Amino acid sequence: MSPGSAYEPAMQLALDVAATAPGWGDVPVGAVILDVDGVLVSSAANERELRGDPTAHAEVLALRAAAEVVGSWRLLGCTLVVTLEPCTMCAGAAVLSRVSRIVYGAADPKAGAVGSLWDVVRDRRLNFRPEVLGGVRAAESARLLEAFFAEHRREP
Repeated sequence: MSPGSAYEPAMQLALDVAATAPGWGDVPVGAVILDVDGVLVSSAANERELRGDPTAHAEVLALRAAAEVVGSWRLLGCTLVVTLEPCTMCAGAAVLSRVSRIVYGAADPKAGAVGSLWDVVRDRRLNFRPEVLGGVRAAESARLLEAFFAEHRREP
């Protein structure tokens, strides 16, 4: 059994949430936050187009919602599960929120900041470094993105 298999059900939730984003014209990325017991705390999809907000990435929205539920910006013990490797903004937000773990699906060689292009979360100069587990249901996450961009390229 792979270490990521424990997070497959949570990744399915993130994939389900991600699938809603194209409804408002956004890139299908979904994120969920689990508490220390693996219970769902929050979930979000990208809402940049919906909100007209460049910071409305799925991870940031899920972290904000989780902080509200938990009653603290410190999300120690929580796990961020996201369909796409976080960008620099989202990786930084995860570090600042003190999530204990980041689990992601598809790697992002163009903008990934959890090991692909940069490695923000493991920078030894920072005072907090979450555990990282990548590649959980990566093929499904990548297919969702590929289908969105293939459709987007067809539009006039």
